Amino acid sequence: MSSLWILFSSLLLIAASYFTYANYIRSKLITNIHRLTPARTKEDGIDYVVTNRYVLFGHHFASIAGAGPIVGPIIAIKYGWLPCILWIILGSIFIGGVHDFASIVISAKNEGKSIGTIIEKDLGKKGKFFFLVFSWFTLLLVIAVFANLVAQTFVGRDGGPVATASLMFMAVAVIFGLVNRLKLASLWVSTVGGVILIFACMWIGVKYPIPVDVFGSGTETVWKFFLLAYVAIASIIPVWILLQPRDFLNSFLLFALISLALVGLVFYNPEMKIRAFNGFVLDREPLFPILFITIACGAVSGFHSLVASGTTSKQIESFKDAKFIGYGGMLLEAVLAVIALIAAGYMTGSSGGSAVEIFANGVGNFLTKVGIPEETGIVFASLAVASFLLTTLDTATRLARYAFQEFFEKTGSSEQPVLAKNRYIATLITIIVSAVLIFSGGVNEMWPIFGSANQLLACLALLAVTLWMSRLSRAKWFLIWPFIFMLVVTLSSLVILLVNHFKTGNYILSVISMFLFIVAVLLVINSCRIMLKQRKTP
Repeated sequence: MSSLWILFSSLLLIAASYFTYANYIRSKLITNIHRLTPARTKEDGIDYVVTNRYVLFGHHFASIAGAGPIVGPIIAIKYGWLPCILWIILGSIFIGGVHDFASIVISAKNEGKSIGTIIEKDLGKKGKFFFLVFSWFTLLLVIAVFANLVAQTFVGRDGGPVATASLMFMAVAVIFGLVNRLKLASLWVSTVGGVILIFACMWIGVKYPIPVDVFGSGTETVWKFFLLAYVAIASIIPVWILLQPRDFLNSFLLFALISLALVGLVFYNPEMKIRAFNGFVLDREPLFPILFITIACGAVSGFHSLVASGTTSKQIESFKDAKFIGYGGMLLEAVLAVIALIAAGYMTGSSGGSAVEIFANGVGNFLTKVGIPEETGIVFASLAVASFLLTTLDTATRLARYAFQEFFEKTGSSEQPVLAKNRYIATLITIIVSAVLIFSGGVNEMWPIFGSANQLLACLALLAVTLWMSRLSRAKWFLIWPFIFMLVVTLSSLVILLVNHFKTGNYILSVISMFLFIVAVLLVINSCRIMLKQRKTP
């Protein structure tokens, strides 16, 4: 089948939802568009920073995208392209977009606090305890999975150029952040200069690549330690120095990748080499619920709620920007997932390797139709994906630091314990535990449990917003049905993973699956009790 039918129908439905369903959601979530945001009322120059909507969109989108919308569809396409594309489109419109949009709004209306702290108002200290523990643990899995992916990319076939360019990106981001903070140039001037520099970094990376075995047989291990040191620093320093400017500049790589890939797809018009549907059970894994935890980013992802309520809500300038950044960012990620799905469907049977390599090879093929040599296109796609991986990695570390501090925070108290206010200790503990996970297993072992934890986090975020809307006596059906669906998906997937890991003797992942299942059930039971109580109270 021609991929253009899949591409155009997906783009049409995604674009239509932004101007219809997203407007409906906005009318239910935001009643006072002129209300001041936390960035204006609590600006501190470190975490709370008033940010231009386009700069913030770049930061938010680069943070949530990462490699999730690329890796997930490529793994899940074994079921066939039809169930994958349906879940990407319907999931992003009715669940993912609503989830991200609502997470920004509810956090911004609660002084930029995370979902975990907000949920305390309805579920009490126990609810906050379970949610923050769950969030922190999920973020540790994100750090472990993405650190392994970055390290593997650095030592892969195109690892030399990727490593060189990635290191140079960091320096360019710091310069860009200082220029904008000190107002040495207008945003447009600094942006043009920054974009030119990041593409120059890519050229230098190709010309002067770091050898993939620069540290001998232990090169991958050395890169993992370097990445841990990098994210530790990124978690502590003010957001405008590195995190925000690097995410903003990296977003241009992502926009360029998406734009060029779309144009290349139109002219290349590749045929899907995989069937529309391959069966309900493959490799002893049922389509339901495994498909829905494998494709997370691109359809719905709980990690997005942590970004939305962790960093984005602290920087948003106006509530008018919430739809553009939250719902719009999710839809653009769905477009990236569609491109990845088509690349996988076209490359199946003609290319092996990791998910990132399959994606890069597919995009490299498409770009030949816009005058870019195939090898150059493959390197460009690899470099772009590596930059997104790093963006997710440092954002996840900062969010884990927030969750750890909020865990010990005393609500309403002027005197806070050391663990609540010391970001250095919170970061150090996060890094140490992440390191244990990083060196305890690879990406293939961690991805299913990461997917389950990630989707369950989305379920709990939807639950938090539902409770908030219930307390305000507002319509909430657009939250309840997605919550119920995600609850069934995640709990059933955890049961399957628990049994499979136990059978294979992986008792650590079995315990983790059981822990996630128990925490989720306790939160849901407590939430149902609270909502029933609210219905009985006038």
